[in-house]
Amino acid sequence: MRKVEVMDEMPPQSPDGDGPAEGGAPHPRKAEPIFNLPSGILIVLGGLALIYAIQSLVLSAPLAQWLAITFGFSPVRYVYPLSEQGFEWLWSPVTYSFLHGSIEHLAFNGLWLAAFGTPVLRRIGNMRFVIFWITSSAAGAIFHAAFNWGEPTVMIGASGVVSGLMGAACRFAIGLSGRALPSFTGYQPPRLSIGAALSLKTVRVFILVWFAGNVAIALGLPLFGDFAGTVAWDAHIGGFLFGFLFFALFDPIRSEIRLR
Repeated sequence: MRKVEVMDEMPPQSPDGDGPAEGGAPHPRKAEPIFNLPSGILIVLGGLALIYAIQSLVLSAPLAQWLAITFGFSPVRYVYPLSEQGFEWLWSPVTYSFLHGSIEHLAFNGLWLAAFGTPVLRRIGNMRFVIFWITSSAAGAIFHAAFNWGEPTVMIGASGVVSGLMGAACRFAIGLSGRALPSFTGYQPPRLSIGAALSLKTVRVFILVWFAGNVAIALGLPLFGDFAGTVAWDAHIGGFLFGFLFFALFDPIRSEIRLR
């Protein structure tokens, strides 16, 4: 996430394996996909890359700036009466998540999106994933606006959503043995309650390290160099809290592990 000033699933394995068919030649071995990612994640990654290519290679500098201002999220919009402006205030809490400021920015978010979006999408499905994207993006924007109320900056980037996916993954994919099974068997483990998730050391360490990094960004520590000042740490926290606290609303699996 940056602030800029202007600012198939693996198919179930056949129970017969790869052995020869009865009385015939061996079954041909299925080709493994080049990318072991759900098609939905590949579509999202391709879409983000296409948008960035248009931004950086097709549009002129004035048009690229117009795109960032029109579809990026700016807290200053909400200081003025909504009836006296266009509808940017309505769509920008979501559309900012489709824009990126550099190829490094896009690559960083893309890698984390592939890592954490894959288990979440496989669990909740494409439609719920779209709704999760919209709502976690809005949650990141709300948090950002709360800490930067009235600021004439423009925020772009998908890392608020990526942070939401990280929070969601803490409820079922981190800290449990056998968490890789869904990729091979289709089995999805029960969701952890918030308390049960926090009782796992792996989840606690993950959350503490994640929050420590964002607090360091907020304090402007030199750990991140000059880049730290352009990172919207507040949107990261808003997205993460949303994904962690409200994942159950999107999870089609009703079973949940609770503390005894």
